[in-house]
Amino acid sequence: MPEKMIRTVCGDIAAENLGYCQCHEHLFIAKGISGEKIPSLIIDDYTKTKEELQLYFSKGGRAVVDAQPVGCGRMANDLQSVSRQTGVHIIASTGFHKLDFYDSDHFIFKMEQEELEKLFVDELNEGMYTDCVNGPQAPVIQGGAKAGIIKSASDGRDIRLIDGSLRIYQRLFCAAGAAAQKTGAPVMTHLDMGKGAQSQLEVLTAQGITPDRIIMSHIDRVLDSSNIEYRLAAARSGVYLQLDTIGRFKYHSDEEEAEFIWLLCERGYQNKILLGLDTTRERLKSYGGSIGLDYIFDNFKSVLSKFGIGDDLFYRFTVENPRQALCFKNNKI
Repeated sequence: MPEKMIRTVCGDIAAENLGYCQCHEHLFIAKGISGEKIPSLIIDDYTKTKEELQLYFSKGGRAVVDAQPVGCGRMANDLQSVSRQTGVHIIASTGFHKLDFYDSDHFIFKMEQEELEKLFVDELNEGMYTDCVNGPQAPVIQGGAKAGIIKSASDGRDIRLIDGSLRIYQRLFCAAGAAAQKTGAPVMTHLDMGKGAQSQLEVLTAQGITPDRIIMSHIDRVLDSSNIEYRLAAARSGVYLQLDTIGRFKYHSDEEEAEFIWLLCERGYQNKILLGLDTTRERLKSYGGSIGLDYIFDNFKSVLSKFGIGDDLFYRFTVENPRQALCFKNNKI
């Protein structure tokens, strides 16, 4: 067993063999409540996703984290098949999304913390469940592909507060933290519009998870002077910062994104930066979308260079940092 191991849908690999990795993407999302609310959150054509990954591979992409969790449109069998056919390592997610993406009768609302923890541990250690794509019944049939990361999400509120649905978020985050502690798996969180970092961090670390095992996604969704100290505080905490508002011009320009990355590097946080695109149907070329998984290679890398961020730092963000962020700690497998 390698000292540093990453769990992919096709088996465990040594971290040194990961290669270039975008650490927050969506390759498949089945039809469900999320797609009803946001149609671009339907990514369910196997051939098109395969074409997208082949394009990504041709540009140098070797690994992707798929951020769709159990019971929320995740298509586990397709993830394994497309990884085998394209040669791209895929790290799949167990865990949960924000509550807006579940029907009220979904099992996520019914399970106690211990049951949720067991579900997440089982998906990491034994195999992902394949019979419950969108709920409501708890899954019972496991496939051969294992999850390699625990997704967790909240809606921007302070989950330390004991009020209504926040109680559910606390239960879910505590289950995620306990499962990570038991297995050694990394935890990736969703910050809604970049909000909620401190409360997520406190709940997870209370379960014994150190900040270097936590990846916070979307911290860059809003880039203005009013929240700069909040973003820098997240960096100071020691978590990995998943920067994925790249090519999303309804939020801000790529130049503003690159300037924020430059600031993080200037403050000494270059070892904590991960890149991704948080892809949707309307952002994948094979689905007729606007940018494609190769956008960072073909467009954003040159924007970074204008801010003095060259090949060495780009390699750190996309190869060296993912090797550290995605590996299981203490070989708890």
